Amino acid sequence: MSVLLNIFWIIFGGLLTSLGWCLSGILLHLTIIGIPLGRQCFKMAKLTLAPFGLTVTYGGGAPSFLANIVWFIFAGAPMALSYFVLGCGWCVTIIGIPWGLQLFKLAKLSLFPFGADIH
Repeated sequence: MSVLLNIFWIIFGGLLTSLGWCLSGILLHLTIIGIPLGRQCFKMAKLTLAPFGLTVTYGGGAPSFLANIVWFIFAGAPMALSYFVLGCGWCVTIIGIPWGLQLFKLAKLSLFPFGADIH
């Protein structure tokens, strides 16, 4: 079932969004300071491409916590808010609930990407 849902996800916007995250990650890797941020963009690209069946585990310790605070202030809060609002919109209908739940997963990852593992 998750394969079918991932195919629909990719067709209706997952591929474009994932390519955008990949482009952002590549551009951030052009600078030494941007490499840690670029790695987080590639995490978002992986989850955005096919989120059904993937899980996110969080950990990482103090360095990840400090990096997540900086990420939250400059990028995470607006991204998480937009994913959350989209997820709420999708959850209005019964058919949209699976998509809404994936958007909530993306919202949480966009808040705290450092120290997160996707598998």
